[in-house]
Amino acid sequence: MFGIADAFGHTRYPATSVAASETIALSWPMRLWSQYVARYPGFAAASHHTIGKRLNEMHDRMMEMATQQVERRVANALLRLITQMGRKTDNGIEVDFPVTRQDLSEMTGTTLHTVSRLLSAWERERIVESRRKHIMVSQPEHLVTLAEAPRESDRARPRPVGVW
Repeated sequence: MFGIADAFGHTRYPATSVAASETIALSWPMRLWSQYVARYPGFAAASHHTIGKRLNEMHDRMMEMATQQVERRVANALLRLITQMGRKTDNGIEVDFPVTRQDLSEMTGTTLHTVSRLLSAWERERIVESRRKHIMVSQPEHLVTLAEAPRESDRARPRPVGVW
């Protein structure tokens, strides 16, 4: 669901969408939003549920960006990709659309160099296989461990008392 500015009381939606693969998009005129909501309570409830879910996801991403080490952020991003759009193969779970290292760096708020370094290390450990615009997670359970294991620097540090 995108472009639902009227649901937020705006005339323009503050984001854009890019399809990762061939897509069918359904649309309706925004001037009819309030009529649809009034006429179809299920439409309104489903829309609000989806909006709430997306807001929670955005909150989770913001918390990741603010508090997690980059290795955990990249591991979490890959886990989200294979959970939402993964395809099981004999070798693991493949992200079922083209995804680049640059895409991963943008998703996780880090540099292309850092993502490349992490993926190369994970390839040596046989956790992932990556080629041009293609990522296969060979050991998803290991990726889960990386995503969940907090490092010492991830933990909240006590704030010095009386130093203001």
